[in-house]
Order: sequence, then C-alpha cells, then structure tokens
Amino acid sequence: MFLGAAVLVARAAEIPKLVAAMQPFVDNRQLAGAVMLVADKDKVIGLEAVGWMDIAAKRKMRTDCLFWIASQSKPIAATALMMLVDEGKVSLDDPVEKYLPEFKEQWLVAERDGEHVLLRKPKHSIAVRNLLNHTSGMLYKTPAEQPTLDLLPLDARMRAYVMSPLQFEPGTKHLYANAGINTAARIVELVSGRPYERFLAERLLSPLGMKDTTFRPTAAQLKRLAKSYKPNAAKTALEETPIPQLRYPLDDRTRSVQPAGGLFSTAGDLLSFYRMILNGGVFAGRRILSEQAVWLMTCKQTGDLPQAYGFGFDVTRGIIGHGGTFGTHSSFDATRRFISIFLIQYAGPPADMKRFLSAFHDAARATCSGAN
Repeated sequence: MFLGAAVLVARAAEIPKLVAAMQPFVDNRQLAGAVMLVADKDKVIGLEAVGWMDIAAKRKMRTDCLFWIASQSKPIAATALMMLVDEGKVSLDDPVEKYLPEFKEQWLVAERDGEHVLLRKPKHSIAVRNLLNHTSGMLYKTPAEQPTLDLLPLDARMRAYVMSPLQFEPGTKHLYANAGINTAARIVELVSGRPYERFLAERLLSPLGMKDTTFRPTAAQLKRLAKSYKPNAAKTALEETPIPQLRYPLDDRTRSVQPAGGLFSTAGDLLSFYRMILNGGVFAGRRILSEQAVWLMTCKQTGDLPQAYGFGFDVTRGIIGHGGTFGTHSSFDATRRFISIFLIQYAGPPADMKRFLSAFHDAARATCSGAN
C-alpha cells in the first residue's frame, strides 16, 4: 500500500536523531552498534541504542550495555588524585620522587645517534602536575607492559618506568603517556594507604552510583558486554576481535588494574561522572571535588604548547572530555552546557571512528537544539 508523503515525513520524525545518524553505518555493516546519550545537568535529553551488541547471536544493543572505555579512564584517575589535592595530602607542584623515591634515579635521553642513546640526569624532577597533563616525558608504555597492559601491579610498573629514560625535560613538551596516569594512581595508593581500585570504588564510584564501572567485569556484567569488531579483510563486513591491551578472561581477578585505560563502564555511569564535573564537583547534593579542582582539570594546563590538555581531560575548543581506543567518547560542551556520551567497540581505522563520532555529535547538537 502506498504511503502518502505526509505519513512518510511523520514516520521519519518518529526516529530519534541519534539513531538516524548511526543506522546507515549499521545497515552498511561498517559499525556493529552504539549506545548514545545526550543530557544536561538535570535531565536526559536522549538515550538510544542502535545495532547489535553481538552480531552472530543476533543480540540487539541495549542502553545498559557495558563497554571497555579505554583511555576514558584517565579523567577518572585524575579525579582520584585531585581528591587528595583537595584534602591537602598531595600538591600538584610536588616532585613525584617525594612519594616515589625510586624516581630520583630517573634518566633522560640527551641525544640519539642511530642505535646509540646518550643519557643524562634531567634538570628538573617530574612534578605531579606533569603526570596529569602528559608533560612528564614518560613513555606511553614500557616493554614490561607487553603484550598486555594489565600484567604487572602498579608498584612493579613504577620500577619499569624508572628504568625507561624520559624523552624530554619534564614540562617542556607534550607526549601522551599511560605511564604518567598510572604513576598518579600509584601516588593515590601510597597517600591513601589503600589499593587504587578500592580507593576509586569507595571515594568516587560508589558516591556517584557508578555500579557498573570496573576493571574486572563480573560474569553477570560480561553478559551485557558489547563485543568488539573490526572490518574483515575484504571490508565487506565486520568480524569479532578481542581487546588486545587486556588479558583474558576479563573477569579474572588476578588481572592487574590499568588506571590509564582499563575501566569498563556504561552510558548511565559515565553520565553521573560528567554531571558531577558539570555541576562544579557536586553530585546529588554531595561535594565530590572542590570547584577549584574541577576548574584546574577542565582548563588548559599545557601552557604555550599546542596541545590543549587539562588534568586528565582534553579541553580542545571548549569541548571537555576524552576518547578511548575503540572509539568511545564522552564530553561536555562548556558553552552549550550539555553532555554527550558515545559508546562503540570498533577496532578499525581511526578515520572511520572520526566519521562515526562526527555524525553522532551533529545529531547530539540537533537533539539538544530540539529540546530547547
């Protein structure tokens, strides 16, 4: 039966903008599925799921699906350390060696000549702030953290970091480094007297109601885990792929925590975290962070360097947030004051991820405009 133009327009209008933006990628077998959330500090404007959490089993994506959020773990780690800064137990200008004396033995690459490397002592020690804004000179990862990043406990990783020379004088350049964030988490352990995972759960995740945010999902949570996919060799479909940075099984309690990139979470949990940040450190009437700490985290802390990075957050052009290796991204718009959360598990080319994210952000802005 022929449907009139008015009916077609009405039905098209019934499809949420967020779903409409992603459905073509799913239909063309470029993306398995996504969970998308747009909100302000008071209400959820849009929460939608599209596609599949498990293609082979034909399990549809759910809004409460669990995702490996990878480097979106970094703002959460920075928050943990800033809580101790608020309490006067840590100073951002303290040298790291105040808490980790082994860092007095740190060396720096002075010159490289083919296979030869000349080392010298750095002129300045790494400061705590350098860990949070990626200006420490530390590496992304060390040989000891291969083939996966969750092999060693944090204390053992510190020894590996000290044995790896800095790539430049602390504070003079920007080099994205998991090692710096992991070192910040180790300081949290030493100052608080608690394992990082426990501190995080008790002081941040529990007060925010982030019950699904974890380094080691339970068997029950794994049933809601969105599977990861990459394009097949012919680029005609998607094939399932494991998370290469983590050791399996994912619920193995012997896996070490990876503060810089090991968390799993949901759209709802991440919303609670960003609402706290957007509300100046307060969540459900309870202060989690001081306004000063939130300001420091969310404004540029890299001086005259071209990279716009705060403490744990990318702060480019007024969009404050962070992405993850498999295409996840969460942020808030400092001007329009809305939160956007985009969760996928895609191990394909970064250019594809940019297309997916751009389409989502266009739809998110349109959704927010339509709600006002």
